[in-house]
Amino acid sequence: MPAIRPLHRALVAAVGALLLLAATLLAGAGSAQAALPSPVSAATARTYLASMAAIAESHADNYDRALFPHWITISGTCDTRETVLKRDGSGVVTNASCAAVSGSWVSVYDNATTSNASSFDIDHLVPLAEAWRSGAWAWTTDQRKAFANDLTRPQLLAVSASSNRSKGDQDPAHWLPQASYRCTYARAWVQVKYFYGLTVDSAEKSALTGILNGC
Repeated sequence: MPAIRPLHRALVAAVGALLLLAATLLAGAGSAQAALPSPVSAATARTYLASMAAIAESHADNYDRALFPHWITISGTCDTRETVLKRDGSGVVTNASCAAVSGSWVSVYDNATTSNASSFDIDHLVPLAEAWRSGAWAWTTDQRKAFANDLTRPQLLAVSASSNRSKGDQDPAHWLPQASYRCTYARAWVQVKYFYGLTVDSAEKSALTGILNGC
């Protein structure tokens, strides 16, 4: 029996190590960040866009950002902005208030990087003012709130503040991200507008058609 005990201890240690590894893997899986919603394919986006009549924008003078309530609580202490920052970043650590205290982010619009979450904005891919001019002026407040906090469609992105300010409320006829992201951007733009029943103007439709045809 005495000769067996070292082997027994070794087996116990090995089993313990395996259990610890399994627990670590499970913990990592449970804390994995959500993936950014992928836009529809270029073919689907082209089909959507073809079905959308080119209509001039309207009601620009009545727009007010406050008509689109955001950011709202998503889970626990986390609001929409904090949720997107955690989703779009790498190695993000948050405090008890859900604020990102560390991590790294890469802006798909201009490839800018940061380890300071406060230097990044959460961009509404289809800007709120653009949505308003494209039909959201007729929505209820609840509909506008859902649009402004949509985490299901590819409508919210963590991007550099400089690229977001450069974009403003412009559509793809007047502003586009870096070339490598334009196809994804156009697909997402069309998907969001199509889902919400928003219109496109003629210049916007022409720009999107050109991009999607090259995808």
